[in-house]
Amino acid sequence: MIGLIVAYTKNRVIGNKGAIPWRIKGEQRRFRELTTGNVVIMGRKSYEEIGRPLPNRFTIVVSRTAKFEAENCVTVPTLNDAIEYAKKNRPDENIYLSGGAGIYKEGLPLAEKLFITEVDAVIEGDTFFPEFDESKYEKTVDEEVDGEIPYAYVTYTKKED
Repeated sequence: MIGLIVAYTKNRVIGNKGAIPWRIKGEQRRFRELTTGNVVIMGRKSYEEIGRPLPNRFTIVVSRTAKFEAENCVTVPTLNDAIEYAKKNRPDENIYLSGGAGIYKEGLPLAEKLFITEVDAVIEGDTFFPEFDESKYEKTVDEEVDGEIPYAYVTYTKKED
């Protein structure tokens, strides 16, 4: 399964000045639960923000300009290369496209499921999640979380053509 995993605000912000512009206690729990034991594909900037491979996951960094080498981490030049690498070398694991904006834009048509954390706030940012045609997906609200900044875990499953 190729999934895309993201958190964005009402105004589709995913980042500001190279970082996630919010801190919400517990909001990243779903990311950890879904991606642990699987493959995570991310772009160079996302990887550099984290600064290391994620524990208990196989990380593939997409970059034409940098090379990252670590345990459970490889670098490839394109998203297609990353997906092919994962399918060939980690065939029993799910693939999660985890940012940033370029990976999301290119990967959106390839993803069978979109695991979205919808942050119920308008937050200033300079990086956005691309628009997509929601009518092509079945939408399920998996969990709603109240708090200082409420959010919902939502899954969009691509409909058969």
